[in-house]
Amino acid sequence: MKKNDWKERLNIVYSTNPDFSFEREQENIPETLPPGKQQLRIQLDKRHRNGKSVTLITGFQGNDDDLKELSKMLKTKCGVGGSSKDGEILIQGDFRQKVLEILQNTGYKARII
Repeated sequence: MKKNDWKERLNIVYSTNPDFSFEREQENIPETLPPGKQQLRIQLDKRHRNGKSVTLITGFQGNDDDLKELSKMLKTKCGVGGSSKDGEILIQGDFRQKVLEILQNTGYKARII
């Protein structure tokens, strides 16, 4: 039986071909590099945040699930809130040194900018 769900075909108007099979494009999910090969950069950011400072971790290469897992671990160990998206992790407050120590203890290559 063909997997031809109508919700995936919403942008197809009409086909006269009786053998038409809708094929959707494959998503490229980036592979997560092992912690030893990650080059993470830690910096303090105050721009567009109404004077509040956040610790910004950039340079993560991998899928969103692994990014969120790393973000959750950092937020838990620092005891603060934050967010993660587009390969960046935001930790509320100035925790550059603590984040550096945590990342190095878990095997990541990180440096403070």
